[in-house]
Amino acid sequence: MAPVVRRLQQETGIRSTVCVTGQHREMLNAVLGFFAVHPDVSLDVMQPNQSLNSLFSRVLEAADKTLQACQPDVVLVHGDTTTAAACALAAFHRGIAVGHVEAGLRTGDLQQPFPEELNRRLIDEVAGYLFAPTESAKVNLETDCAAGYIIVTGNTVIDSLAETAQRIKNSSALNDALASGFSFIQPDRQMVLVTGHRRENFGEGFEQICDALIEIAEKSNAQIVYPVHLNPAVRATVLSRLQGYDQIHLIEPVNYAEFVWLMMRSDLILTDSGGVQEEAPFLGKPVLVMRNVTERPEALTTGLVELVGTDAQRIAAAAMARLTSSKSCSVSEPMSPYGDGNAAQRIVDALLGRQVAEFKA
Repeated sequence: MAPVVRRLQQETGIRSTVCVTGQHREMLNAVLGFFAVHPDVSLDVMQPNQSLNSLFSRVLEAADKTLQACQPDVVLVHGDTTTAAACALAAFHRGIAVGHVEAGLRTGDLQQPFPEELNRRLIDEVAGYLFAPTESAKVNLETDCAAGYIIVTGNTVIDSLAETAQRIKNSSALNDALASGFSFIQPDRQMVLVTGHRRENFGEGFEQICDALIEIAEKSNAQIVYPVHLNPAVRATVLSRLQGYDQIHLIEPVNYAEFVWLMMRSDLILTDSGGVQEEAPFLGKPVLVMRNVTERPEALTTGLVELVGTDAQRIAAAAMARLTSSKSCSVSEPMSPYGDGNAAQRIVDALLGRQVAEFKA
């Protein structure tokens, strides 16, 4: 949302207020600092080992108080998080228009991803502005008979990524500073970047992922870099099963600029993240998606993104195929079915009633 925040702040006819929940505060502060975004309100709703229901109820109540104090005309939420769904519902209850950035994504399965698939459907149902990242997302909204104003904007994640990648390429000082934090990465060896956090993979799914990484480490010369998510359910499995392998580097979560640097450095990415499916093709990086379904079918058409599920043998086989064949090579030209870097401008123009040329991949 950082590109949207900054575009809003450049408009003299708009007063914008930035609200955060305070989740993973250290990571949040790092990314806010990088993009020079200063939150006006922090809901401070996070508690250890919270349930989805308790989090939803606290966000709903805290957001309601903020809406009462600010009296906005529009509330913008992004994506499919519990926070976004609760804030959208709070705005709906108060009769305030909702703008959904990244609207229209669907897997068709309420359990995958859980609870994100339900969250985004709920938001789309109450939103007055539906900012679809792609044409297929727009079709999903039209199929669902969504009542809001639908426009294809591209995804703001590409706005942020394009800016950050360019800053790293243009600044040797920034590149060197980022590289210094990963001195253990050997420049002459392939590098596999791993991320994992999906709730539906908790338990057996993450055990299978760990088994796959062990097999990759044993059968290849690649170095594996895994920033381990802060969720206790993820850390318990990953740290217990993967510690002690020389080729597997388990590190603490990284900030946004560091993660972009790692993606740019990688030869292969393994992930269950939605956003990485959009980011990696833009950087020309091959990705194995460790999920059974994806709400981003456009990524699969690039040839760089492959859906492999959470079976250990399937993940390892696909990874070895990429690492040992021409498929592992990054492409020189970015593939960007998710945006051209101008999504935030389209969103602001649409909010102000200006004519907007929709994004076309």
